[in-house]
Amino acid sequence: MSDATVLFHTLPAANGMQLGVATLNSEKTLNALSKEMVHLLGRQLQAWDEDDSIAMVVLQAAGEKAFCAGGDLQNLYASMREHHASDKKDDLLGNAYALDFFEQEYRLDYQIHTYRKPILCWGHGIVMGGGIGLMAGASHRVVTEKSRLAMPEIAIGLFPDVGGTWFLNRMPGKLGLFLALTGANINASDAVFVKLADLQLPHESKAELLARLQACEWSKQAENNHLRLSHILHEQQRSAGSLSSTGPLRQHFDLINQLCSAADLSTIISNICQLDASVLNDDVWLQKAVTSLQKGSPTSAWLAHALQEKGKHLSLAEIFRMELVAALACAQGHDFSEGIRALIVEKDQKPQWLPGSLDALQPQDGERYFARLWDAEQHPLRDLGAVGNIQKRAA
Repeated sequence: MSDATVLFHTLPAANGMQLGVATLNSEKTLNALSKEMVHLLGRQLQAWDEDDSIAMVVLQAAGEKAFCAGGDLQNLYASMREHHASDKKDDLLGNAYALDFFEQEYRLDYQIHTYRKPILCWGHGIVMGGGIGLMAGASHRVVTEKSRLAMPEIAIGLFPDVGGTWFLNRMPGKLGLFLALTGANINASDAVFVKLADLQLPHESKAELLARLQACEWSKQAENNHLRLSHILHEQQRSAGSLSSTGPLRQHFDLINQLCSAADLSTIISNICQLDASVLNDDVWLQKAVTSLQKGSPTSAWLAHALQEKGKHLSLAEIFRMELVAALACAQGHDFSEGIRALIVEKDQKPQWLPGSLDALQPQDGERYFARLWDAEQHPLRDLGAVGNIQKRAA
């Protein structure tokens, strides 16, 4: 196996067409998304888009444990520590590494969301944070019996970024807000229910599926190929039969809506954290969700809620621009670096959040997450959504 962090190859298909295959290749880090991986993926996707012989793209990962467990937090942490110790610590734009990382990651995610040709994402194993950012925008998203998806950023003082404001807001009822506040993981059945995936297939059927894709008579027209891929996937699903029962998120749909329907965030958090013991009894999934919220960053909870409120009627491009500012503010602030320290670097599992409670969060504390850092024509992501780009439709 090559040492390259992303591997690319093509598979021959019928009538002279080809399938482009991109494989995340950092198995030891659970394929955590680095700047190098982002660069390689973006460049190759552009090349395949311009190659008329490429009918579609398959996005997959090496190993059996994870498609992608998130972003490369180690280098981000180092950049934040350096920035906090510098004379630019009060400058949201002072951390050049964080700005470049988030800008390039958002560009890649937007590229996938608006890609002209079909992208089949095989989301086997752990799919978290930046991994969901990659998967969410793919035109055809497959999960398996081993898939576990989550946006657990509240545990590290961040927020559900990479378009989380977009796709969490478009989930049924209040499920998106609940997932943002609790970081709860969901299985394949629930991933399809909340529209993070399109269908579930057995992982063992992947080789058979690739063979069917190679045998397909692909077209030079991208729209036709979208339909052909959909047809093949649904045929594969029908032959696989019933795969899983209803997931816990769907089982608790009514309860979650009730808990999260209050007008203010403090009441919502209180509702979740004070769930009756009779409800939590023997329900490990709900217990973990409540504990995660109780231990998570209060600022992250506030920010996730604020972003979803502000992003309800924004386009995907506008949301990415808004999230970039919020991400830079997190990189400048305390909780993001503290969360990475406690959970990933020193692993003491005891983050010291500032402020330590939602009640202690002052109105002015939140202003920097929505600051106007650039004029519209100077924003690093100003070209997203420009005339000629395809706007991602609502899920």
